[in-house]
Amino acid sequence: MRILNFGSLNIDKVYKVPHFVRPGETISSSGYQCFPGGKGLNQSIAAARAGHRVCHAGSIGADGGLLEEVLSAGGVDTRYLRKTEGITGHALIQVSAAGENCIILFPGSNHENDRAYIDEVLSDFERGDILMLQNEISNLDYLLQRGREKGMRIMLNPSPMDDFLRTADLSGVTWLMLNETEGKEMTGEEEPGRILDRLLGRYPDMQVILTLGGDGAVYRSRDGEISQPCYPTRVVDTTAAGDTFTGYFAAAMVEGKSAQEALRLAACAAAVTVSGEGASVSIPERRVVEERM
Repeated sequence: MRILNFGSLNIDKVYKVPHFVRPGETISSSGYQCFPGGKGLNQSIAAARAGHRVCHAGSIGADGGLLEEVLSAGGVDTRYLRKTEGITGHALIQVSAAGENCIILFPGSNHENDRAYIDEVLSDFERGDILMLQNEISNLDYLLQRGREKGMRIMLNPSPMDDFLRTADLSGVTWLMLNETEGKEMTGEEEPGRILDRLLGRYPDMQVILTLGGDGAVYRSRDGEISQPCYPTRVVDTTAAGDTFTGYFAAAMVEGKSAQEALRLAACAAAVTVSGEGASVSIPERRVVEERM
């Protein structure tokens, strides 16, 4: 079984601010750092640091060589990456004094993935392989369609939310990984239990993993529900917490772990991540997570 992450690759520009900028306000940043990022890149590195070989497909511009280097150094197979003439995707990230973040994305080359390229990459994968997806790249609808037709097991993180995801047919998705905000936007519900009720009512064969910030996470499928509390930690930067959770959960699925074991591993990895600064650079190695557990 193989993992293919057809995902985004960004350059993250991180600004430390006392609070998120408000409409009409100009504030000064007390710090600036530049990191490799993108939900796709972060999730691939998380799965690799969890101990599993993951192939990453996606597009980078002429300024994106650093991202390929970071993936390779992190143990990710980059043979499917494609270089374009455009500008690499990037993100402007505000990190508040409380450790919370808000993000503006510019898609850049992430929106240059065409159907021919997708078909070329997917031709190397088969039924039962895991296809990891997010909503930071172009042709997500085609990837969902082709992944389902090939019998791949699809793990979708519906972020950032848009009108397509609110109305899309997600019946081919095996694992839906989302947070409370995304759950509300997809279902119109605010309470976690009702979010899960709506999603499983619509897609009874799906496994839904709803992350709840400091309240941990909850997993639900037709076979039952499992709650996973959050591991206590000092929060420095939450930027890659969800991506770390997703990558580690995917790795646990490849290992054949139960949902409960996967949740525990993913939650601990996310807790280690938020105690450090940056996105991919803060994602821990498996041995660190196991020591913490």
